[in-house]
Amino acid sequence: MIYIGGEKVKKLHLPIILEIDEDGYYIVSCPLFKGCHSYGKTIDEALKSIREVIDICLEETKTEELNEFVGLREMEIVKNA
Repeated sequence: MIYIGGEKVKKLHLPIILEIDEDGYYIVSCPLFKGCHSYGKTIDEALKSIREVIDICLEETKTEELNEFVGLREMEIVKNA
């Protein structure tokens, strides 16, 4: 816990996944929350937008109920063309 302006706050480090779609928009998701997705024309715009969505998700979810993020891995899948 830390104190900001005399108020006790908890710092969260949340995983964010960034992708780019076929139209060049950045799609951003926070996998700790169901349906927590947003987008933007730039990475900065997408990150600003997802922060707003995360704030809404945090209003509805207790931080103690969040799964602990372990890590991200990439998996290679071979598919017939």
